[in-house]
Amino acid sequence: MTDLERMLEQGYAETHVRVRYAETDQMGVVYHANYLIWFEVGRVEFIRQAGLHYAAMERDEGALIAVVEARARYKAPARYDDELLVRTTLAGLRGSIVRFTYRVLRVADEAVLCEGETVHMVVGRDMKRRAMPVAYAERFRQLAHPEEEPSGNA
Repeated sequence: MTDLERMLEQGYAETHVRVRYAETDQMGVVYHANYLIWFEVGRVEFIRQAGLHYAAMERDEGALIAVVEARARYKAPARYDDELLVRTTLAGLRGSIVRFTYRVLRVADEAVLCEGETVHMVVGRDMKRRAMPVAYAERFRQLAHPEEEPSGNA
């Protein structure tokens, strides 16, 4: 089964990360901002598993996906050397606005450690809103799994 077929079946992409010592704070738990980094790792891997290339979109299409909103809800701590799984879903697509949701789980016990979302706007190099490149928009529509939207975002 290809990555794309798996994503179409599951509705999300999976990315593994391992907590590095430098990602923990003096309490021995992962510093909260690192979850946003892992969201980005999951998002880039989602795009890759979808058969698309973010770097090519930037280079060839002159289109970037700027973060305009981020949210994270922490449920349990991750600690040094934990293996984590980031599940990324494309939860909304409306014009040049894209919304991803994330669940970060500890592999050992499948505990949900964090849930979150990011909202993005497609912009040009001038940082002004522009249309999503056609090939990306078509693939994103194919992979979108809209969820209930508590905040009314895209």
